[in-house]
Amino acid sequence: MKRPKQIGFAHVFGILAVFLLQPAPLAQAEGLKTSIQGKKEVAMKNDIQKGKKITGYAPVNGLKMYYEIEGTGEPLVFIPPAFGVAGAKSFPLLEKNRAVIQMDLQGNGRTVDIPDRPLSIEQYSKDVVELLKYLKISKADFVGESYGGDTVAMIALRHPELVRRAVTYSATFAAPPATLDPGITHYEYTPTAETRDVQYQRETYQKTAPDPSYWPKIWEKLVSIKWNGFSKEELASIKAPLLIIQGDRDFVKLEHSIDTFRVIPNAELAVVPSASHFALSSDQEKVMPMIQHFLEKSEKQIPLATATVGYHPGETR
Repeated sequence: MKRPKQIGFAHVFGILAVFLLQPAPLAQAEGLKTSIQGKKEVAMKNDIQKGKKITGYAPVNGLKMYYEIEGTGEPLVFIPPAFGVAGAKSFPLLEKNRAVIQMDLQGNGRTVDIPDRPLSIEQYSKDVVELLKYLKISKADFVGESYGGDTVAMIALRHPELVRRAVTYSATFAAPPATLDPGITHYEYTPTAETRDVQYQRETYQKTAPDPSYWPKIWEKLVSIKWNGFSKEELASIKAPLLIIQGDRDFVKLEHSIDTFRVIPNAELAVVPSASHFALSSDQEKVMPMIQHFLEKSEKQIPLATATVGYHPGETR
């Protein structure tokens, strides 16, 4: 009878070492996740370089934020107005040499609302910053429309390292109704109004939102936004070159935009003739060349505003 083969200590130790040195299941899963994420990032970069349209959802402060990227080149972040949805506006002039990033903000379009979290300019800005972290964008140009413009200004104030140049269209920069023309009643402050603009936004929401029946709730949240605006000291601390654009038929007071322009050190002001609050859609042939020209300027071409924080309308400069 053959004696069983004896296994030496060294052999047993070797087997044990191999077993112990194997990555734990959790570590293996994390490694696989990192690998997949890395491959996704490479694929996204390749698609951007090829000019392919990219869509996706990003985990952002408890949201699944929908975003789109179209065009190729340096990043340009477009922040939409109230109820604006990614892709509703196209920017062919800018997409020729820029990767334009759009998103649906909280409760807008395909980004589902967080019912117990109020809407605010501050929160919008935090969400956009987190989206850019997810997309690994460390610096970009920004364009914002209406509330989106105020969000751009907030990012320029709180996160100057992210902003190369910024453009606002029809932003208020301060709390309504003081910034609005007297006698103008706008849907943002009359929740029961069903103007043509409101009807369009309701239809857009109901076409894109996962739950179209949520419209009355998100509408009520929007018109309840508490926006106190920026102080003059805050505006004066914005360092990024900033182009303020406004239509001369806008319900935001032109005088208010002029005052804001005079306070921000590196600001420029452009007034679009015969244009309303919605000229970024209706008058792109007027507005887009302004934006393109501003974004393509060299730093040396940006004049410093000569106004001071203490300036008030009617004073002699």
